[in-house]
Order: sequence, then C-alpha cells, then structure tokens
Amino acid sequence: MTETPVATLKMVTLDCADPVSNAKFWSSLLGWSVVHSEQEYAMLQGPSSALGFGRVDDYQPPSWPNANGSKQFHFDLAVEDLDAAATAAVKLGATLPDDQPGETWRVLLDPAGHPFCLTNAANWG
Repeated sequence: MTETPVATLKMVTLDCADPVSNAKFWSSLLGWSVVHSEQEYAMLQGPSSALGFGRVDDYQPPSWPNANGSKQFHFDLAVEDLDAAATAAVKLGATLPDDQPGETWRVLLDPAGHPFCLTNAANWG
C-alpha cells in the first residue's frame, strides 16, 4: 500500500458495567499500566496502543456462543485533522451521525454500522 493512511489505531474500547474492575483485571493480565480510572471510563496504556473501558447503563455482556455473532467494542483512531479525516472516511463509505459527543471526537459508522471514533493524534503524545 503506497497511500498515506487516514488514521492510526490507538485504542480499542470495550463496553462494560464497571470500567474500574475491568481495567484492574486487564492490567494484571497484560502487565499494562492503568493511566486513567473512574466510574464512567478507564484506560490502560500498552507498548504501542491503549485499551479502554466505557461504562454502559444496563450493560448486558455478549453471550457465548452467540448465534448473532454480536460483540461490544469500538476502535479509537488518531488523525491529524478531525474534519478532513471524517470527510475521507465518509468518502470511503462511512456515515457521520448527527449526534456527536463534543468537539474533540467524531463518531462515525462503518459500512456495516459499527461505530468507531476519530480523535486528534496530538492527544496521544
């Protein structure tokens, strides 16, 4: 591939009922540091990426095996310019919902409807 990518994968965020306990578990399992921990959100930092845990009201874990194949996570992608990256993603087939979480993130849906987030690369150090 010779084209410059639109984004860099920096984090996968898992839905859960208790971000703090999930962060403690995964930190112990992977040996990664907990860099943020609160009731609504927690984050681990690994050697080249991060793992996040977002609290979801009335969270229901996926069943296994699951005849529908549903799982609960999303990608966080670092980009240089939020608006330009969102435009590029839409041109590639994503959709940009009207409902957005603020100015520092853009939530888009891939062609199959999976949400993913774009965020400013400078925020990742």
